[in-house]
Amino acid sequence: MDFLSGADLSLAKTFWLATLSFLVAILWTPLFTDFLYKNRLGKKIRQTGFDEKSAPIFYSLHKHKENTPTMGGLLIWITVAVITVVMNLNQARTWLPLFVLVATGLVGAADDLMNIYGIGPNRGGLRFRWKLILYAIIALIGAWWFYSKLGWNVISIPGLGQMEIGAWYIPLFVIVLVFTTFSANETDGLDGLAGGVMASAFAAFGIIAIVQGKPELAAFCGTVLGALMAFLWFNIYPARFFMGDTGAMALGMTLGILAFLTDTVFILPIIGLVLYIEGLSAVVQILSKKLRHGKKIFLSAPIHHHFEAKGWPEPRITMRFWIISAVSAMTGLFVFLVSR
Repeated sequence: MDFLSGADLSLAKTFWLATLSFLVAILWTPLFTDFLYKNRLGKKIRQTGFDEKSAPIFYSLHKHKENTPTMGGLLIWITVAVITVVMNLNQARTWLPLFVLVATGLVGAADDLMNIYGIGPNRGGLRFRWKLILYAIIALIGAWWFYSKLGWNVISIPGLGQMEIGAWYIPLFVIVLVFTTFSANETDGLDGLAGGVMASAFAAFGIIAIVQGKPELAAFCGTVLGALMAFLWFNIYPARFFMGDTGAMALGMTLGILAFLTDTVFILPIIGLVLYIEGLSAVVQILSKKLRHGKKIFLSAPIHHHFEAKGWPEPRITMRFWIISAVSAMTGLFVFLVSR
């Protein structure tokens, strides 16, 4: 009965903060949108891929979206940061995910600005290797905190139980966070796609946190979810503005942090199945072009662009990926509950 009472209170607080976050984000969106359009903070559509070689299919599919305002992710993480600080959520539970959200968001914002003003390789922002280094540094800070400060070196594997891995915890932490971050960025390629996929994932982790008796972490997930819903209101097709690296990268790395905080790192690929498929499809495409003398597996990568190139309407791709994401999030929750 005490557990049910605590769970009820945790759920109520999560819903309350999700609602507050949604309302706050919705209320300041008109000012934010006016700022983006007034200052012409429009995205430049890249004409090259990760290998900095021509990507004509992608460009032909998206050139009509050039100069649509980007950096919409600011709406999400600024709202979350303000509410988390003002509502004084337990710092022991929320300080690290909030730090990662803001730090990664700032790096992403710098990259978005470089893209807007035509700075960097092919005037498209930071080189991939520099992005990789910067996000790896943020992940290393998180790994150091978990391993050295919190003393965590144990992971749970569904069906097998807990396993102590010692210092291997650090490279695992960095790899998971960096790959999830870049996978989230790859998913942010169609109107509303990343936002809807992320919403399912954060909702799932919020429920996991409630079941584990971590109300402050659940409330943090709810705060992110509320801001994401407000963002999606304006980002669904045709998008009023894009999420940009400042949103996608920040949300991706924060998901990774939540997976480690809830000791569900091996359930993360199930909950975030669409993210991982998107990320892996980009990796497979790159490897294929390098190892097979330029031959591609997909018409365009990541995989949602492949379906686009085959003639699927953008909203159809987005909504079907949303459905897959919702089902995978529920499956991940089922695996989590059974493995307990």
